[in-house]
Amino acid sequence: MAMPAQEIEQLIRTALPDAQVTITDLAGDGDHYAAHVVSSAFTGKTRVAQHKMVYEALGGRMGGELHALQLTTAVPN
Repeated sequence: MAMPAQEIEQLIRTALPDAQVTITDLAGDGDHYAAHVVSSAFTGKTRVAQHKMVYEALGGRMGGELHALQLTTAVPN
């Protein structure tokens, strides 16, 4: 079951309202995406904690509706 990129972006923006989100469909199948997320909410957090925040925003869809997500996170400059 594929998941639209817009839905991924909306879920992330709901959890991290200031986030700048860029989603790329890696395989054209709606199952394999790359996401680059920039948010001030990541300030002072480890990369692992930042990624956990994004995965939590997806509400358990990883491994189900969303098969793979190549994730990069950053704080704003």
